[in-house]
Amino acid sequence: MSANNTRPVRHLRCHQAGFTLVELSVATLIGLFLLGGLLTLVQDMRRTFGNQNQLSQLQDNERLAMTLITDVVQAAGYYPDPAVHTILTSFPAAAPFVSAGQAITGTRNGAAPGDGITVQFRTAPNDGVINCTGNTNLTGANQTYVNTFSVDALGELTCQLIISGAVAGAPAVLITGVNNLQILYGVKTNFAVPDNNVDSFFYADQMGGNWGNVICVKVTLTFTNPLAANPGQPATIPFTRVITVMSRAGVNTT
Repeated sequence: MSANNTRPVRHLRCHQAGFTLVELSVATLIGLFLLGGLLTLVQDMRRTFGNQNQLSQLQDNERLAMTLITDVVQAAGYYPDPAVHTILTSFPAAAPFVSAGQAITGTRNGAAPGDGITVQFRTAPNDGVINCTGNTNLTGANQTYVNTFSVDALGELTCQLIISGAVAGAPAVLITGVNNLQILYGVKTNFAVPDNNVDSFFYADQMGGNWGNVICVKVTLTFTNPLAANPGQPATIPFTRVITVMSRAGVNTT
């Protein structure tokens, strides 16, 4: 009788490992917590970047506006070739200037959008004197520029330019986001003192006959704050500069 070489087959049971429902819930909760923190961090970074970008734009607008106003006000009453011309012959009386030789005038409005200021000067070709649009005299003849700064109802700082009596198109928009423009004129009223120091500041409606005595101009531009919606932020931001009229600066030697 032959031997039976077959062996009994053993059935092995496979043990499967896995996660319980509680473990999956905890892992999901931790993942959502980390994802929420990451999204919060990204949102804060985007908000900070947006705020910095808006502040940079505001600072650029401040610099541009004050640079243009400063260049024009400093040049008030300038005229080329003083050996041939005088301030009286260079700037005859013509609206809005009420007297010969007057280089600055203005209007007063205590409420927004505020005041206006008008400045005139006479330039020679290619002398580099900048008008309120940022351009210079590139013609072949002397030109008289009358520059009027004001803020319109849209919050735009504008300049109306008149070149030798001709209006140079519509007012040029220089910057936006301006809430108000306020201007004080520094004048000398005490002529018993032999100097060119300012002793009084007046608004345009207080100037009377002092337009020929303007030594400096105090300009305050009030900008709409782009971050006004954030807690603790003011609605507007004022920016002030005192600008000396170069033709009136210096020591009086008379």
